[in-house]
Amino acid sequence: MLLFPGPTHKEPVVLQGCRKTPAGWSTWCGACNRKIMPRLCVCLLCCRGAFSEVVLAEEKGTQRLVAIKCIPKKALEGKENNIENEIAVLHRIKHTNIVSLEDIFESTSHLYLVMQLVSGGELFDRIVEKGFYTERDASQLIHQILDAVKYLHDMGIVHRDLKPENLLYYSMDEDSKIMISDFGLSKIEDTGTVMSTACGTPGYVAPEVLAQKPYSKAVDCWSIGVISYILLCGYPPFYDENDAKLFEQILKAEYEFDSPYWDDISDSAKDFICHLMEKDFVKRYTTDQALQHPWICGDTALDKNIHESVSAQIKKNFAKSKWKQAFNATAVVRHMRRLQLGTSVEGPSQITPTSPGHTHALLLQEEDEEENDEGPGLDEEESCK
Repeated sequence: MLLFPGPTHKEPVVLQGCRKTPAGWSTWCGACNRKIMPRLCVCLLCCRGAFSEVVLAEEKGTQRLVAIKCIPKKALEGKENNIENEIAVLHRIKHTNIVSLEDIFESTSHLYLVMQLVSGGELFDRIVEKGFYTERDASQLIHQILDAVKYLHDMGIVHRDLKPENLLYYSMDEDSKIMISDFGLSKIEDTGTVMSTACGTPGYVAPEVLAQKPYSKAVDCWSIGVISYILLCGYPPFYDENDAKLFEQILKAEYEFDSPYWDDISDSAKDFICHLMEKDFVKRYTTDQALQHPWICGDTALDKNIHESVSAQIKKNFAKSKWKQAFNATAVVRHMRRLQLGTSVEGPSQITPTSPGHTHALLLQEEDEEENDEGPGLDEEESCK
């Protein structure tokens, strides 16, 4: 029996949308249970992962769009603590730069998390698409991330898996804010204790975690330092095909500001990174200290265009090794807007497969084992009335 904190709804829920079957794409049977989700009309499949699906829903009356993460309970067997932890964390936080949990529904077979819709794409994809990108742009991005992580730390929460893939833009607007997602590895600190579980993503994990030593929220600050480094040059500070050698670099905090990639980057930016990527976590900057650094709160971040160099390195060093079947959340949103406006759409709606960078924030990161999947052709259009 799964126990979830906060309000849950345990009556059966049948969602209406689209789902893959052996025969191809077909509609889910049934209709939205109005007793359970009276304010929501579930309309379209947004994306699909190995262990979950995300559907797009419209809030009746306001026509506001949300995402519903649908998780089969069978997929949670043995992982109950992970999902309970994620929900416990999401219930406690409310910040403008953090993807929010709005509600939970539960049936005998599935868990449904109603989440804020984030449709602006991944951090690196947006940088590559820009025609102009500067240190100041990077500084403003890191400022938002620091502000959100400071909020988490003040709440006694450590994210433990900060990385570019978990940083997404709220919308496709040019001035869109950045959002932190994926709290599956986050941890609520117990008063007076430190953590010891080794977790995180290689390349972004702090030395003390790799050394299997007790650690604290300082691990998040290290990760922000790594992200800052990449934002200014387009490649990671630590890299080796051999994991053992990669971990050795991280353990020793061996990184360089290589020429010519760092020639046009300010000394202030380098100083900021060095304070965050400090091997000794006691000396490492906290979020409060980082927010007071002149590269963040002052005027030392340069306005010179570094887009050509940074974007070229991002494309070279962060190319997707495998293209998952993912669907452009922005295209889904536009499709929904057309339905709301009563615009006619000829034939079955088509959501174009795109890169994982445009996958909805809530798509689980596990590799989908199914190969050679065709993009979905939605069999029906369900207007929300």
